[in-house]
Amino acid sequence: MHVVATAGHVDHGKSTLVRALTGTDPDRLAEERRRGLTIELGYAWTSWPDGGDVGDVAFVDVPGHERFLTTMLAGIGPVPAALLVVAADDPWMPQAAEHLAALDALGVGHGVVAVTRSDLADPAPAMARAAAEVSRTSLAGAPVVAVSARTGAGLDDLRTALTTMLAALPAPPADVDVRLWVDRRFTVRGAGTVVTATLPAGTVRVGDTLADGERLVRVRGLQALGRDADAVAGTARVALNLTGDVDGITRGTALTTPAAWHHTEVVDVRLRPGPGAGPPLHPPLAPQLHVGAADVAVRHRPLGDPGSGVSRLTLERALPLRVGDRMLLRDPGDRRLWRVDVLDPDPPRLRRRGAAGRRAAQLARADGTPRLADELARRGLAHRDRLRRIGVPVAPGDHLEAGPWLVSRGFAVALADRLPPLVEEHARSHPLDPDVPLTVLADRLRLPDPDLVGPLVRPPLVVVGGRVRAPGSGLPTEVSAAVDVVRRELAAAPFAAPTADRLRELGLDERALGAAERAGLLWRIAPGLVLLPGADRDAADRLARLEQPFTTSAARQDLATSRRVVLPLLDRLDRAGLTRRLPDDRREVVR
Repeated sequence: MHVVATAGHVDHGKSTLVRALTGTDPDRLAEERRRGLTIELGYAWTSWPDGGDVGDVAFVDVPGHERFLTTMLAGIGPVPAALLVVAADDPWMPQAAEHLAALDALGVGHGVVAVTRSDLADPAPAMARAAAEVSRTSLAGAPVVAVSARTGAGLDDLRTALTTMLAALPAPPADVDVRLWVDRRFTVRGAGTVVTATLPAGTVRVGDTLADGERLVRVRGLQALGRDADAVAGTARVALNLTGDVDGITRGTALTTPAAWHHTEVVDVRLRPGPGAGPPLHPPLAPQLHVGAADVAVRHRPLGDPGSGVSRLTLERALPLRVGDRMLLRDPGDRRLWRVDVLDPDPPRLRRRGAAGRRAAQLARADGTPRLADELARRGLAHRDRLRRIGVPVAPGDHLEAGPWLVSRGFAVALADRLPPLVEEHARSHPLDPDVPLTVLADRLRLPDPDLVGPLVRPPLVVVGGRVRAPGSGLPTEVSAAVDVVRRELAAAPFAAPTADRLRELGLDERALGAAERAGLLWRIAPGLVLLPGADRDAADRLARLEQPFTTSAARQDLATSRRVVLPLLDRLDRAGLTRRLPDDRREVVR
């Protein structure tokens, strides 16, 4: 299916032309038919057998009256192609210029110009003027066709031009995240809530769950061009029968793949004034933002020089936006338009004096194209999931990867350079605990995840047991000497742990014992009880030679130790899976 939006001045025959092309009247409201103009968005569709691979074509008929500009923008927002309608018996009109400026700002590059009512006046002047106006926009090169919906003259030529144009449209991917901008909502007796939208890409299926921010809805039924379907891929006009939390869904609501989009109220953008904007070239403080079928009041703040167009918009409500999204900004006072390219839908806060200017310089060369290298250069680091949500593809490159995190090479080098002095400072402050936990270093470096620290560690620093160790950061001399005494005594009697009095005599308190354990010199089986590292395996090997199962008393005798030691030791062996405690309190070695 292909979707085409009409555009053009009021009463230039858009709806009549769509009716002639499709055999269906897009003006379905009684008020529209009574007044002879489109008020709401109208839809009509047809299938052209001679259209080759084009197949079904749906037309979104938008109002041309200036009072319904918001409705018109809701219709063309998600549509990739346009039919610009100009009357042969009228001069070039303001709404035609406004609609063309909107199409240009949205980057619509595929279209056809129809000069209607060519039976009432010579179409040549209108065709020449339309071609000249279009040549300065994204629709440059669009064919201009003279047509009369009343007599049928030129309709075949118009169908041919539309077919050729639609055949050149790139096929949108069917496996991408869905974002549907709702343009109508109504209730059907016996079915409930139904919404319509243009699906630009991706696939919607019956049974899918879609999200409206935090709210979730389920697709109970699905139609395309009036026919029930199990699944529809973009580009397509779709009607969804929804169940679930449907309160608040209205025109402008974005239904998205859950957890796949970043919803934002603050976005950094680049603005470009539309044709004939005139001074001042920058928008007012409180313009209106149009994206998809949504229109949202925003607060506009230039970043740096207003002439650069780099600005920050604060939205009255959060919208799902990605890098590269194209939007429109409109001055509600004098109807001027600005093209808006999304540069960063997840920008940093501007906390310090001069931050806005620095941010503008950072975005000076950004053009709205999502590039991983550029994104990491600005952010320093980013989570894979956040990159996906803002529309930045992850690919191999000159960056550091740590689990789900990606770090720019320059930022990684700067962080790694800060590690040695941090480790040295910690060692001076904690002589009994010189190895720095990764969590502490992550906090000092203001990193969101301790797992980011490990890949930053460079020799001579090493990571040991979740801590960063510097060479020569061993135990203090007096503690090291006392630990050596304990190790010699345990070498002679491996399971005769020194008593509390003996440890006190040697000057070894819990802090010193903990430091010795972290250094790999002792193994604490309980507070105040230490053995040599590896004593657990040695004990299991000796106990395996006993008749199985064995009693606590037999273990104590075989290991030549006391109940003070054997009870916590056996508990540690149980927890390590080396022994198994039976219901009668006997144990057996797990082989």
